[in-house]
Amino acid sequence: MQLFDDFSLPRSEVLRAAKAAGRKIVAIGGGTGLSALLLGLKEYTDNITAVVTVTDDGGGSGIIRQEFGMLPPGDIRNCLLALANTSTMMSDVLNYRFTEGSLKGQNFGNLFLLALNQVCGSFDRAVANMNEILAVTGKVLPVTNTNVNLRAWFEDGSVAVGETTITAKKQNTRLNIAQIEIIPKTAVALDSVIEAISEADLIVLGPGSLYTSVIPNLLVGNVSNAIKRSGAFKIYVQNIMTQDGETENFSASRHMSEINRYGKGRLIDGCIYNTQTITRNLARKYQAENSYPVEIDKMRIESMGIKLFGAEILARDSMLVRHDPLRLAYNLMLMADIMAPRKGVLQRYDKLLLEQE
Repeated sequence: MQLFDDFSLPRSEVLRAAKAAGRKIVAIGGGTGLSALLLGLKEYTDNITAVVTVTDDGGGSGIIRQEFGMLPPGDIRNCLLALANTSTMMSDVLNYRFTEGSLKGQNFGNLFLLALNQVCGSFDRAVANMNEILAVTGKVLPVTNTNVNLRAWFEDGSVAVGETTITAKKQNTRLNIAQIEIIPKTAVALDSVIEAISEADLIVLGPGSLYTSVIPNLLVGNVSNAIKRSGAFKIYVQNIMTQDGETENFSASRHMSEINRYGKGRLIDGCIYNTQTITRNLARKYQAENSYPVEIDKMRIESMGIKLFGAEILARDSMLVRHDPLRLAYNLMLMADIMAPRKGVLQRYDKLLLEQE
């Protein structure tokens, strides 16, 4: 890594140096939310570690998990592709989903990871090799090598095991989740995950499903403690909408209270949230699915010692309510620059990259 104090050098060289010296970011989550975030973050730093949940048991990933005993590849694949530096054709091939025959419904990228898993002998080594094959910016890590599942207790005392079963039960009964855990409880994080967290200067939780994308990572042994010990500035990306089957009627503070509860301590320094109004047509569409904009209860959040940062981070021209990768990444980096600025030439690099918005 080369640091340039002379900003009169060719801009392309200085920008390359700025990204090489960019913040060490650990992004923790799963699902489409994490991969969208990564797409934007790689414009600001080369030093990204994505820590991905491995509790998914639905769709093609669930079939592979059941038949081969491998950890679910879907979320990992999406994050790898978000950070990949390969041809469009390679991305298209890895995203290809078979439409007929015995492989109908399966994704080629998932099958590629399955083959690597068989050759390498473990899921983390398979993912490490996929990182190299796709020349990813930073690295993607499964949070653990242990074959973990989710188990939830509901307010009536009933129990459901498995991510898809938990979500379906909540949707069908409208019961609140009283407690969630991973089985086996003894699962521990990869050493590389803990190392990345300890070296980070920015940790990002979310966006993504609260109980099935974000919190499962915190339940894996050593992760929450590593986050609490870390000197990094820790940001929670607030979901824009409540999620049917997980967070009906949840305010923003309740999302963060649950994260702190399962993390057994305060894990969040700041929260970034969307300030844009959702169109009436989109709002009606989501209301039909029992999904509403999350209430940003500012006084309650600030009483928790959490700094708020509102920004226009809604995807443009979308048929879905979701975060825009570039807008989200820009505002995350801006928030970090304001609330946890680096010093000297590193701060100048950060500001130079922010000028590209």
